[in-house]
Amino acid sequence: MSGYSIADDFEEIGEFEQFKVEKLPADEADVKFFKWIKVIFGVLCGLLILELLLYKIVRPSVNPPRIEFKGCGNYTSEELLSEISPLYNGNYYTFDTASAAAKISALSGIESVSVEKHFPDRIVITVNERECVAMTFINEGGRTIPIQIDKNGVLFEGNSTRIVEDKSIPIVSGLPVEHLSGGMRIPSKYRVLIEQISRIRALPQKYFAAVSEICVIPKKYGNYELMIIPENSRSRVLTDRSLNEDALQHMMVVLEVVNSIEPEANEIDLRYGSISYSTVSHGGHLE
Repeated sequence: MSGYSIADDFEEIGEFEQFKVEKLPADEADVKFFKWIKVIFGVLCGLLILELLLYKIVRPSVNPPRIEFKGCGNYTSEELLSEISPLYNGNYYTFDTASAAAKISALSGIESVSVEKHFPDRIVITVNERECVAMTFINEGGRTIPIQIDKNGVLFEGNSTRIVEDKSIPIVSGLPVEHLSGGMRIPSKYRVLIEQISRIRALPQKYFAAVSEICVIPKKYGNYELMIIPENSRSRVLTDRSLNEDALQHMMVVLEVVNSIEPEANEIDLRYGSISYSTVSHGGHLE
């Protein structure tokens, strides 16, 4: 029986040739493909950088900004744009938002304004217009001009045609206003009347649709009373300064009763806690 040893195995291994591991060259077509991928990627990156430069630098600095107005009612976008036209000649970066806000705020019918920049070329101007609660008239240059009044007693011009057609906005005459200047307010003692009118207009009932005019009658010692002229009646109603919903309801009831008793009544007096009326020829009294 022949023997077996580990030395015999080493002898067999030594008979094999020694192998050498070598890296085979890549296929030439694959090399060219990867080179083109790198070139295309580099070109795309360059175009992206160029587009970013155009978007962030060139476009905002070359073209004039796009102006967008919000909140316009009495004023049109064209009218507001004409106010800031000197600022519109620049670009997005040079557009002065503070100057634009100041110019638009100078308009009597604008209560507040905000100007915001939206990159890359848009300017958004949001205006808050004054709301008319009453109107009056002034004489300027031989012409009678309708002037609107907001809840704070500020006088301003606006779309007078729309205001005249709105029957819920009363005409207030007799106010000591002879001219109009930007941001001008009526004298302080009459602002209470405007506040009262504003509260009544906020009610669901349209009380002032039945009122043609509210006349302010100054008193000797600096106070005032009111004369209310109804829309469809020849009678005028004298009352004190307390203008509210109850006073108007009371006035309408009294007006109906007096007109049924005396159709020719031209003046009804509700002052001093009593009710009296008069015609051209005589007067009367209601208990």
